[in-house]
Amino acid sequence: MVESESHYPGGLQTIINLFQALPDEEKREALISYAEQAPKWAPKPGETFDLEDVRKDEECTDTVGVFLKVSPDQRTVFRVSLGPQVQTLTRAMASILCRGLDKALLQDVLEVPGDFVPKIIGADLVRARSHTVYYVLTRMKGIARVYLNRQRVTGNS
Repeated sequence: MVESESHYPGGLQTIINLFQALPDEEKREALISYAEQAPKWAPKPGETFDLEDVRKDEECTDTVGVFLKVSPDQRTVFRVSLGPQVQTLTRAMASILCRGLDKALLQDVLEVPGDFVPKIIGADLVRARSHTVYYVLTRMKGIARVYLNRQRVTGNS
């Protein structure tokens, strides 16, 4: 059986390739490293955004803020703020997605399939933590969709 290849923005594809080349133990270490880098992706003082979505959802242990800035050529910049109780895996995915989707086209963000997640964290962890691992991607795609819909309504697309 031939596995069809999904298309991912370049930065995300680079991260996927890195994780696919790692044995399981090194994948775990890399995930912890990405989780530790999460504060780097928090909004900076004075930084402005086109949309902000900060809330505490039932499926997450603490408040998560997703911030989106879109350039005139439709390239995205995401920032994420994470409350202190947010779990390591969610922190890692936030960091991976902020880096992997940095300057990706808005439409490409909306089309990112979730099938990359097991390639990064492994199928066992996906099964054990399924709702957690897709949470940040769902939030990022949601805010991108709201932005695009607002642009269509105002005729600024």
